[in-house]
Amino acid sequence: MFSKLSVVVASMLITLAAAIPTTIPVTPPTSDQCCSSVVDSSSTAAGAVLATLGIDLGDITVPVGLSCSPITVLGNNCGGVTTRCDAPEIEWGGLIAINCIPITL
Repeated sequence: MFSKLSVVVASMLITLAAAIPTTIPVTPPTSDQCCSSVVDSSSTAAGAVLATLGIDLGDITVPVGLSCSPITVLGNNCGGVTTRCDAPEIEWGGLIAINCIPITL
């Protein structure tokens, strides 16, 4: 009796383990930036900076922040456009930030 029960329980645990997703959706990290302007990636200004840095976005059109610097203190007087951008895997010397959405702090 107990051997049948243990087989059933083991089978249920194996089935449950197989049904649980093993990947967790990851949201890209974001950072607050102060940019001089935000333009479409298809614009001439963004195209020139992207080409200089060797970045090819293909046919993707996203908002791009130009001349950006991180905002590290709340209440920082930006003097430009306060944005929330995708945190870059590579720093581009403050020249550009990708996927920037204007925000109000």
